[in-house]
Amino acid sequence: MRFADRVDAGRRLASALRRRVPDDAVVLGLPRGGVPVAAVVAERLDLPLDVLVVRKLGLPGQPELALGAVGEDGVLVMNDALVASSGVSQEALAAVARRERAVVEQRAGRLRLTEAAIDIRERTVVLVDDGVATGSTMQAACQVARARGAAAIVVAVPVGAAAALKRLRSVADEVICLMKPKSFIGVGQWYRDFGQTSEAEVIALLAGTTTQQGDS
Repeated sequence: MRFADRVDAGRRLASALRRRVPDDAVVLGLPRGGVPVAAVVAERLDLPLDVLVVRKLGLPGQPELALGAVGEDGVLVMNDALVASSGVSQEALAAVARRERAVVEQRAGRLRLTEAAIDIRERTVVLVDDGVATGSTMQAACQVARARGAAAIVVAVPVGAAAALKRLRSVADEVICLMKPKSFIGVGQWYRDFGQTSEAEVIALLAGTTTQQGDS
């Protein structure tokens, strides 16, 4: 099975999520490719849509190794054990955090229609992306959502690598994934159309001005 595009993936994901999330849940898409999927999920389930802008704090010289994450509103989440074993200095770590926090705030300001993020305190948050390969970005998103006060976190993706999904179950309350292929090279291989999502498209979806392809 392959998805036609992100809209198709969102429709199928919404069907899987129906009756599994409360009526006061919030759908948060991970920019940029996760937002078209999340927009369909939010529309089909009649839930509010927002983005969760997050950046990993990569180990200097080894950026894929996440020492923590920064999110909007100054949220900082650290993996204290990994920081201690890495030997990175507090000065170097602070410099990385400042740089990535600036990126988060700039991106959030460009993408979000309103100035403030939706308040997710004491609410179930559905984190949506178009797929997970390593799961590191989604893991960071879970940590940031938890730090912002989410009551429960549901990770919802159309497709994911088994190892990544296993890791995500340790930080999310529930993980919903439609396809868990044994042979996983990349997310894009499971879509017929996996074109890049532009920032303008994300802004339009958040503003509610884009009609989903194929809707009447």
